[in-house]
Amino acid sequence: MKTLRNILGIHFTLLILCSVIFTFIIWGIAQLFPSAAEGFPIVKDGKIIGYENVGQKFTMDKYFQGRPSASDYNAAATSASNMGPTNPDYLKAVKARIDTFLVHNPGVRVSDIPVDMVTTSGSGLDPHISPMGALIQVARISRVRHIPEEKLRALVDEYTEKPLLGLFGPERVNVLKINLALDKISKH
Repeated sequence: MKTLRNILGIHFTLLILCSVIFTFIIWGIAQLFPSAAEGFPIVKDGKIIGYENVGQKFTMDKYFQGRPSASDYNAAATSASNMGPTNPDYLKAVKARIDTFLVHNPGVRVSDIPVDMVTTSGSGLDPHISPMGALIQVARISRVRHIPEEKLRALVDEYTEKPLLGLFGPERVNVLKINLALDKISKH
């Protein structure tokens, strides 16, 4: 009987701790950062044009292109492909992405393409690419927009976000932010 009482005591203590107290702690933290619940919208001319933390599809050659998405950038259906690296369908999809990348970026060798430019992220909504993923697209954008490559490389450097606290995560470039900056450069 004593063992049953101890088990029930632990059970109800953990139930209250994990389902009630934890929920209120997370709710309280969310109240401190209310803008984060909106997904960090980016507003231009009074209209939301995208979200800082959600990837978007850029297909025109005048823009930096982001990571491929298994969910076609649908935030309501985020997902990975769930295919392993030896799955024939996965290999076929990656090969097709490599071929498409090479068509839009002539002169690039297959071995130079960063992996993030031809594979999807776990969520399918990654808004970032690696600095190498951005730099490998500079020649194409320079050719299409008639902007010197040096200026575009400087833009990539400017928009490269460092790891959190200099330690956590890789360097990355937010594709939407750099494309907005690219449009500003082109207007001037």
